[in-house]
Amino acid sequence: MATETTRTAPEERLVNLVVALMATEQGLTKQAILSSVAGYREHGEAGASKDALEKMFERDKENLRSLGIPVETIGDYADPDDLREARYRIPTAEYELPADIDFTPAELAVLNLAGGVWSESSMSADARSGLRKIRALGIEVDAPIIGYSPRINLREASFAPLQRAIEQGRVVEFDYLKAGEDAATRRRIEPYALVEYEARWHVYGFDLGAQDVRTFLLSRICSDVTVTKTAFDLARREDAGDRALAGLAEVAARQRALLEVAPGTEAALRLSRRAEPAGQGIEVPYVDVHIFADELASYGPEVRVVEPADLRAQVIARLERALAAHTDRGSAS
Repeated sequence: MATETTRTAPEERLVNLVVALMATEQGLTKQAILSSVAGYREHGEAGASKDALEKMFERDKENLRSLGIPVETIGDYADPDDLREARYRIPTAEYELPADIDFTPAELAVLNLAGGVWSESSMSADARSGLRKIRALGIEVDAPIIGYSPRINLREASFAPLQRAIEQGRVVEFDYLKAGEDAATRRRIEPYALVEYEARWHVYGFDLGAQDVRTFLLSRICSDVTVTKTAFDLARREDAGDRALAGLAEVAARQRALLEVAPGTEAALRLSRRAEPAGQGIEVPYVDVHIFADELASYGPEVRVVEPADLRAQVIARLERALAAHTDRGSAS
């Protein structure tokens, strides 16, 4: 007879873990997870060592974070290194709709229908069994859980360690290549928030070298992120995301490009989402001239920069390099 161990796929174990971590606000200890969540429990019953189970959980936790699912670690605030009694949870607020959203009767009918399907199919029997076991431990569980969906699209390898450092209140170090510079510099920061702006991820925090708050583009981090043992006050994270986004919006408001865009093209579709009409085309705010120049150059003849002059020069330089590279390649063949 096949055991439960042979039937539980890694993907199902991850789903069961998500359901369990979303089901309680206070979080679950590692021991409660390993003994209650299907995919771990049966391995333990089959004789797997505690060390092996803990390594499996650590891998699963990192896999979920890499998918953009915010697994929070709630440790001992007096000693951030002491994670023996740490609890883990997925904050349900990350998946709640804003209170000011209204739906028409027709939209509600469709949502109710979809919700009914999810409520029956999104939680496996093992997941429901795990919730019953968690309740038996005296831990309050929110039910029913009707599915989940990651909200972010992860690209940069630095995201996961930065997220972990923010959760634990740890200083990080990394090499950062600033726009227009040829060599990277080592940065040491207290990371307070990860924010997405103009489809790019940034980390906002206090730069210990500059002794001021800074925002760093994740795509410019050119080394592994080292999470140090130096802790900072978790209260500094409060409203950090809002402050970061407000700062980026302020920079973008000061920098606007006047563009002529060919109608019906990819450039028109993508740029119009954040553009305002202008007499000679459209005006698009931007944060980083180098990043924006990369984007505009990728559209080729679909877009022309009218102003500012420095952005126009940056785009032309990129197009000339692309032409030279293709010309050299054609000559070589």
